[in-house]
Amino acid sequence: MQLGFSFRRIRFWQMLALGGLLFVAGLAVPTLTTAQSDEQQETYRQLGLFGDVFQRIRESYVDEVEDKELVEAAITGMLTSLDPHSSFLNTENYNSMQVQTKGRFGGLGIEITMEKGMIKIVSPIDDTPAAKAGLQPEDYIIAVDDESIIGLQLSEAVERLRGEVGSKVTVKVQRDQGEPFDVTLVRDFIKIKSVRSEIFDGIGYVRLTTFSEQTSPGLQDAVGDFFLSEGDNLKGIVLDLRNNPGGLLNEAVAVSDAFLEKGEIVSTRGRNADEGSHVYARAGDIARGLPVVVLINSGSASASEIVAGALKDHKRAILLGTRTFGKGSVQSVIPVSNTAAIRLTTARYYTPSGESIQGKGITPDIEVALARIEKLDGGNFREENLKGALDGGENQDADAQSETEDDEPFDQSKVDFQLARALDLIRGISVFESIKSPS
Repeated sequence: MQLGFSFRRIRFWQMLALGGLLFVAGLAVPTLTTAQSDEQQETYRQLGLFGDVFQRIRESYVDEVEDKELVEAAITGMLTSLDPHSSFLNTENYNSMQVQTKGRFGGLGIEITMEKGMIKIVSPIDDTPAAKAGLQPEDYIIAVDDESIIGLQLSEAVERLRGEVGSKVTVKVQRDQGEPFDVTLVRDFIKIKSVRSEIFDGIGYVRLTTFSEQTSPGLQDAVGDFFLSEGDNLKGIVLDLRNNPGGLLNEAVAVSDAFLEKGEIVSTRGRNADEGSHVYARAGDIARGLPVVVLINSGSASASEIVAGALKDHKRAILLGTRTFGKGSVQSVIPVSNTAAIRLTTARYYTPSGESIQGKGITPDIEVALARIEKLDGGNFREENLKGALDGGENQDADAQSETEDDEPFDQSKVDFQLARALDLIRGISVFESIKSPS
């Protein structure tokens, strides 16, 4: 009697869904329930189809392939078909992820994602080989050491890019519609300083490069230093989240909370609406009500978007720059054995106003593209430059007479265009407030 199943095939599928496959094969076994649904029956039929394909590959493929390889490839395909962020972590990938989490790895310093079968840079991380080499958000990496990586899984591409500290790697980059070009980088330990700060003309500037365990404490220290240095003369704060690929959710919440007195910061919703979570701010604003401008761009992703969305919705900050990346999904790493795990998308992030970040990103209040500031030749010509010009009389300040254009307290050409516009915005607010409330 031909049942269409070999003994080897039944043994294999006993590990997965013996009852279902025996049902498909037509063997006389009791149904799993007295009223088995059509959906369950269809699932069993599909499992049977998978088993048939698996066995055909084992028996007829031109080269012998290990069962483990086939199973892992099938699981990988199942997960990556869902979205760019779900993936299978086999023993090697799982160990690699744990090493990366501890920070002991040699890499380039880029956050990448998969888009249409190609590896896309979300953002380079400050002071890493990628940033120093000039790699930019939205660049595509199409080859590594002259070998194409188009069509590879994200985890496979990561393995090609990562390597021993001090080793060289050449990546071929596609930028916009230009010709692809090669960039050679030296892998290094990726040590990230998550907070940098500076004062520009009485305005505090804080750059967050990522959201790590040190981000919110570093932000608190930086803003505290601004008040110690400037006192009541502090005009406002610029929070720079450009090219910040994200990081720890609890740090994004802490950074948002630092500027908010109350209200929701972020919510997450999974498949079941009643299982969602909401996070709220506690009283206390480290900026003491001063104006805050947040810089964002297409390299601002995930945790950065949570902060930007919360501060925008509560009208606590003005967002300036370009639309963010739009990575508004939550991934959970779920162990499926002692040596393997799956990274599975389990929820979406929502801003306080209820808007999903996923695929949309956060739109700035004021759109300002990246540009460069350059001084023009020729300078300025005024009354005092005329030959024999009359002086200002007795009330003219002697210091003002000798002042030249080079004595300006702040040179905007030394900062990037978006930052310069943010500083101008805070200066304008400060001037307007002084007009409204004269001393």
